[in-house]
Amino acid sequence: MRITISIEDPRAEDVSTLLATHLAFSRSATPAEYSFALDVDELLESSVTFFAAREEGQLVGVAALKELDCSHAELKSMHIVESQRNRGVGQALVRHVLAHARKAGYRQVSLETGSTDEFAPARCLYVKAGFEPCGPFGGYRASPYNTFMTASLEIRPGTPPNDRRDRNHSAP
Repeated sequence: MRITISIEDPRAEDVSTLLATHLAFSRSATPAEYSFALDVDELLESSVTFFAAREEGQLVGVAALKELDCSHAELKSMHIVESQRNRGVGQALVRHVLAHARKAGYRQVSLETGSTDEFAPARCLYVKAGFEPCGPFGGYRASPYNTFMTASLEIRPGTPPNDRRDRNHSAP
């Protein structure tokens, strides 16, 4: 399996189709007031870096990193094409996003995901990637439908803090 992960435009046709699938899934599994999946317009905000994973040019997954403050970011919009699950795509995407966050100078990456059975595979993936349960962060509130997790990032010596030179938010 050769996966290429890069910063992409969430408005691309195949990407926006997968994001629509992600939104539909999130909203069908979680009551609307507890579903925080981002739509395409929200993924275009300057605080968000959007990633797509491809194998031989075919989209296999997406994820985003949203800046909360200069040292804390949030993993958002993680979704793997159903036929590509359990092949390592999710692991590759999480590793890539965390490496990008580390390079950008973030010291912590947190996430919010569902707490119901539909989200169990995602929670397992995040634990394997080093995320631990935490309380609500940002503007979130605790609920029976949401799980909050966080991972501390080791800042490697010589990495300039907040080096975001390679961010590209709104590629045409």
